[in-house]
Amino acid sequence: LAFLDVTGNWDPSLAFVMGAAIPVAALGFALAKRRRAPLYDASFSSPAKTAVDSRLVIGSLIFGTGWGLAGFCPGPVLASFLLAGAPAAVFLVAMLVGMAAFSVADKHLRL
Repeated sequence: LAFLDVTGNWDPSLAFVMGAAIPVAALGFALAKRRRAPLYDASFSSPAKTAVDSRLVIGSLIFGTGWGLAGFCPGPVLASFLLAGAPAAVFLVAMLVGMAAFSVADKHLRL
């Protein structure tokens, strides 16, 4: 959460994590471009949707709000579930309920 607090007790450690991850990912993408196909599939697949639409924007806002309020995002909450105690457990349950609710709504309402 301190990474998001740019006017208070700002902690830049997430920027360092991203700064290390981006070159590693860039190297992976550069190596992938040289291949005709991935190691375990017949061909590379691109995302079906590339446009920024209302679903993407709304989902991003919900994701960011949840991260800002709870201090967790999906990957780290799974990694810290046993160490972070009740706050991580509450977030994990809420995340799973939200995912299930969206799945049901998407199936029945065709969101």
